[in-house]
Amino acid sequence: MLYERWQEVVRERRDAPALFDLGQDRVWTFDQLAAETERGPAPDGPWAYPRGQSADFVLTVLRAWRRGRVVCPLEPGQEPPPVPPPPAGIVHLKSTSATTGPARCVAFTAEQLAADADQLVPTMGLRPDWANLGAISLAHSYGFSNLVTPLLLHGIPLILPGSALPEAVRRAAARFPAVTLPGVPALWRAWWEAGAIPENVRLAISAGAPLPLALEQAVFERHGLKIHNFYGSTECGGIAYDATKVPRSDPAVVGTAVRGVSLSVAADGCLEVHSPAVGTTYWPVPAATLRDGCFHTADLAELSEGVVRLRGRAGDVINVAGRKVSPATIEEVLAAHPAVRECAVVGVPSADPGRGEDIAAVLVPRGAVSEAALREFLAARLPAWQVPRLWRWVEGPLVNERGKLSREHLRQIVLRHG
Repeated sequence: MLYERWQEVVRERRDAPALFDLGQDRVWTFDQLAAETERGPAPDGPWAYPRGQSADFVLTVLRAWRRGRVVCPLEPGQEPPPVPPPPAGIVHLKSTSATTGPARCVAFTAEQLAADADQLVPTMGLRPDWANLGAISLAHSYGFSNLVTPLLLHGIPLILPGSALPEAVRRAAARFPAVTLPGVPALWRAWWEAGAIPENVRLAISAGAPLPLALEQAVFERHGLKIHNFYGSTECGGIAYDATKVPRSDPAVVGTAVRGVSLSVAADGCLEVHSPAVGTTYWPVPAATLRDGCFHTADLAELSEGVVRLRGRAGDVINVAGRKVSPATIEEVLAAHPAVRECAVVGVPSADPGRGEDIAAVLVPRGAVSEAALREFLAARLPAWQVPRLWRWVEGPLVNERGKLSREHLRQIVLRHG
């Protein structure tokens, strides 16, 4: 089904440029990409493991589709997951980011994989005349859904710049009249600070972690460019998208439901996603949170007039003497301090048996600032019990290369330094 969809794209877009690999200084039209797919060898065995940020990734996917292999994208240096072949009908395995537990795979049918692209392309307004600039990982769920399947199933050209470094992105964009640029907050900050955001970006997207309001506003003020916040998950692809034309005023807002996605809040306060793009199951060990076209997330959420607001993750809630608070509540206020570049809040076991947990703040400073000043800043805006007792300054960034925040890692930083 996927390879047949690709062949339809080739027939419609035959002589149009499809793939630009600037690292190899090569360009393929859709017809040329199809011909090279047909010439190349099929992946050995029942699996195909596309890797890296080159045209080889795309060709490996196409050759796997052609020969009916199961595709399992991997990051450079990542070992194939030690799992048995999935059931019949499964064509794609995604590795989870493992920020809240052991890594596992999510199994998808061809119809589910295609549904995600079919929903994202019209929701975001991806266009053939605005080629996607592929600075994010092709192997990650975000990159595969925003770059690879739009190319292969919708004919959206893909530019591979060879690097996500600011100058490489700027040089790559300069070769084209208009581009779409998906990134993660850490990349957007790096591009912004280097003055490297291309002026011909027509559509800017950020996912993988919350996009700081100050960064969103700063880019808008200098470039007139709205960075659209995108919220998705490995288990179900796109969930919500902020399609508004001006910067958000509420950092909890992640947009409205992606086209074709139905959202609800479960009894435990977590968001549930119903969509044709929801994966079939975790593999090889199923879980009740992913089945029958429904994904029960761990994200605490509110829905109001279609707008999704995230209030932290269920497992991250901090319990202070029976009173509970989401880290996001404190982070939102702390991030507003001008001397705070990045921050995260975690709960750690308290030495006071009746207290349960202490609130700890880990931050990357923008300038000189004292703990006392930050305490005073928060005390004027939050209940006293929500002001962190423990503070740690780090060099950052607080997120990993995928733009994910591991609170367990930050918790260990706090505990190691007593």
